[in-house]
Amino acid sequence: MFENYNDMVNLEDLQKMLDIGKNKAYELLKNKEIENFKIGREYKIPKTAIINYINSKIGNGDTNNG
Repeated sequence: MFENYNDMVNLEDLQKMLDIGKNKAYELLKNKEIENFKIGREYKIPKTAIINYINSKIGNGDTNNG
């Protein structure tokens, strides 16, 4: 899953991967729903954290994408 992305992605990649807007992406990161950290002003997100987030949503039966 997401083979075309680096192991660490940025906010823009996250938006593309989940097909979400900037506000939803910031919300997921701010609420720590997706593991992340910042270097300076830029978010760094492990690709595995995004996969874990997707798997948790599938496991919960949550189909609300935003």
